[in-house]
Amino acid sequence: MAKAPRAWQRMLSGRRLDLLDPTPMDIEIEDIAHGLAFVARWNGQTRGDFPYSVAEHSLLVEEIFRRIAPNAPVKWQLAALLHDAPEYVIGDMISPVKAAVGPGYGALDERLAAAVHLRFGLPAVIPATIKRQIKKADKVSAWLEAVQIAGFSDQEASKFFGKPDETLIRHLQIILRPPVETRAAFTARHSELLENLG
Repeated sequence: MAKAPRAWQRMLSGRRLDLLDPTPMDIEIEDIAHGLAFVARWNGQTRGDFPYSVAEHSLLVEEIFRRIAPNAPVKWQLAALLHDAPEYVIGDMISPVKAAVGPGYGALDERLAAAVHLRFGLPAVIPATIKRQIKKADKVSAWLEAVQIAGFSDQEASKFFGKPDETLIRHLQIILRPPVETRAAFTARHSELLENLG
């Protein structure tokens, strides 16, 4: 009988995270921040001396979410910050690759997201209205990234992601920085939100 393939990953914290059956007990913010700071968006096809990381993207999405929903409770700001948290172990796939992989990727992402949410005091499944607002912030972020660092024209980015409202992107400039700085910023923002959660 063939041995089942290993389904867990050892984290730098020492935790063993079972990717097929993740538990909140095995999730640490330091692991998430570290992983996301070293995962490049756009398959690394961005301008600059550093990759544009999922951690940096997550900070931007959370900021845009606050512009979309300025009165949103802190827990939903936290949900926005953590919206791509599963990518700290499964990586970031561009949309065409996700479509080619099929529904298995989405199921894995959902299981990991639920465990992350529970670990930090959020409901396993985020309410649909909040999820839509976070998705809107995600698309605005993608548009900004596309035109500022990924080589898209405004017209091309608008075709794929929709043209964002000017008030949502005013004064937002993507600045690439070393992963260690992004990791620290992500961890600091997470701590700030947890302190105000209540």
